[in-house]
Amino acid sequence: MQRSHTVRPSAGAWAAAVVWACLPLFTCGLATPFTIGFAAFWMQSVWQVLAASGYLVSIGSFVIAVLAYGEDIPDPLSMLVSLGLVVSWIGGVIHSGILVPFMVRARLKAPTYQKAVPYQPTDLHQRTTSPSHQRRPGEPDWIGHYRVLQSLGRGGQGAVYLAMAPNGSRVAVKVLHDLVDEMARARFAREVDAARRVATFSTARVLDVNITGQHAYIVSEYVEGPSLEQLVKKHGPRDEDSLTRLALSTAGALAAIHKAGIVHRDFKPSNVLIGHDGPRVIDFGIARALDQVTMTSGKMVGTPPYMSPEQLTGATVGPASDVFSWAVTMMFAATGRPAFGEDTVPAVFNRVLTFHPDLSPLPPALRGIVGSCLNKQSENRPSASDVMLAIVH
Repeated sequence: MQRSHTVRPSAGAWAAAVVWACLPLFTCGLATPFTIGFAAFWMQSVWQVLAASGYLVSIGSFVIAVLAYGEDIPDPLSMLVSLGLVVSWIGGVIHSGILVPFMVRARLKAPTYQKAVPYQPTDLHQRTTSPSHQRRPGEPDWIGHYRVLQSLGRGGQGAVYLAMAPNGSRVAVKVLHDLVDEMARARFAREVDAARRVATFSTARVLDVNITGQHAYIVSEYVEGPSLEQLVKKHGPRDEDSLTRLALSTAGALAAIHKAGIVHRDFKPSNVLIGHDGPRVIDFGIARALDQVTMTSGKMVGTPPYMSPEQLTGATVGPASDVFSWAVTMMFAATGRPAFGEDTVPAVFNRVLTFHPDLSPLPPALRGIVGSCLNKQSENRPSASDVMLAIVH
């Protein structure tokens, strides 16, 4: 498994900073106001702005006096402008030399994180290109060796960012605030190891994981496109052909996830991204890693309208739970609303355990298999592979 590391300045960055620091020496101090002014901009430092202003006054007085008097500068003024030159020349060299390491590291500062907010039923990993999700003040510039471009979402478990990898590709970085102890992080690492074995034809690839440092995070392939939730809310329920393609590709993704020994545990419309090459399932393998941690902290694992009966009753949660959530997601895609409602949590839980939704909005070819997947008894539901076969036959 890959491990992230702290970003260190390159040899080129050090060389550029040393050349920059030598400019006051090579120019007899004339470049000092500009070099320190650049440092002020690069480091976002008010103190360096003041220093650059002082150097500018010193070298400016020298230049003006020379241009105005030539070689006939009065002695008192000559001493003053000579002092300004010496300060800009010698002082600029020393000042720039001191600033070299700070200049090199100025854009590689360690990230700072906001506190996790209380649990919300909205999806943490929802993708969007809306301007409202640009990086906010106080959010990190870097996460490990990934440069943050913008915020994609925030929820009770942490935050997700669009970032640039060292190779120039765009990735999604999910920072998980709940993994604070070593046991939880070790469990998380095992789950992600399994997630990286999942076939990627309908899933977002897991690329990297970090379990060291203050926060744990997982890096996955960035899928450019709306979530199924966003798509349906904006454009309405899917038509028969679109729904059939969606059902087949997502059932295939679940089959691949289950084959790798993983149970998603949080399958829902916002965890299905509609990319240019078709639907992709994301965030598999994370819910189980957070399961024990979030239960002991009083938070909920899963999203109430899409949870299976066994998730609510405390029974064993296996692949059949994902199949139930898949069927509820297909109902959302066909109707634009969750099959068991989305009002109060107790009311939703009661419907999940007792209510059988109307399947008539589904295409006839999907009604039978979706109905089987919504069986309250997990042992009576088909597997994801069986769902695929039922759709193509």
